[in-house]
Order: sequence, then structure tokens, then C-alpha cells
Amino acid sequence: MNAALLAYLVFVASLHAQYSVTKFTIAGGGGLNSTDGVYAASGTIGQHDASGPLSGGSYTLVGGFWALPSAVQTPGALLLSVEQLAGNNVRVYWPLPATGFVLDQATSLVSPPATNAWSQVAFPYQTNATHISVTVPASGNNFYRLRTP
Repeated sequence: MNAALLAYLVFVASLHAQYSVTKFTIAGGGGLNSTDGVYAASGTIGQHDASGPLSGGSYTLVGGFWALPSAVQTPGALLLSVEQLAGNNVRVYWPLPATGFVLDQATSLVSPPATNAWSQVAFPYQTNATHISVTVPASGNNFYRLRTP
């Protein structure tokens, strides 16, 4: 019985997955910052190269440096723009015609997006021959979106 149990355990132990990262680099990137006087060092360690993905079987590791957030324009949507004004204000504007659209504001963005606390920017909005706009204080973090109620 002991021999059968020992043979079973050796068999099961040989079935464990063999995972390894065969390519790596130690390179400057983002992350840790250390400064002292006129010298500064910045970098990361253990981050996969910013090249093609590592893949094997059903697993894929996409490498690269931490991405900065960016705005992506939805095709066919109104272009929302922000302009810094003199003082501590910004003008948020979008092109005409924009019938039925309202401007929402949030102070943070979280995931999942449905949990973001959006509130409508109060009327009145200013209108000229080409754009609708609203002037708001530029304080703290503010995120804007256009929507139809």
C-alpha cells in the first residue's frame, strides 16, 4: 500500500504546471523616484520589455511601460474641448448643432464606469454661431462628458 501511495504522489507531483518568464529586462522606466541634491534616479525592475507579447499555450503577457490616460474620440460623437482662460477658469465647449446634449462633471473616475458620480453642469450654457460653451472654475480634478438625457 505504501509503495502505491508513494507512486501516486510522485505521479501527481510531476503534473504541476511549468511556468517561467524566459525573457526579461532591467531597464529605466516609470515608478520609483529617488532624488538627492542634483542627482536623480528613476526606473523599474522586473517589467517585461515594451515589445511584442510573451505567449505560450493559452496565456499571454503584454508588456510595456505604464500607460498614461488619454482621451479617445468616439467616431461620430461631438468633440468636447477644454480651454484654459485667464485667472482660475476653463471654458468647456462643443460644436453646434448639439440639440438635446447636456454637460456632466465628475471629480474622479473609477471602475466600473457605472459607479462614477456624474452631476450635470448647471445651465445656462453660452451659445455663439459655432459652439456651445460653459465657463467653470479650474479647481481640483474635473472630468467632463456630453450626454443626451
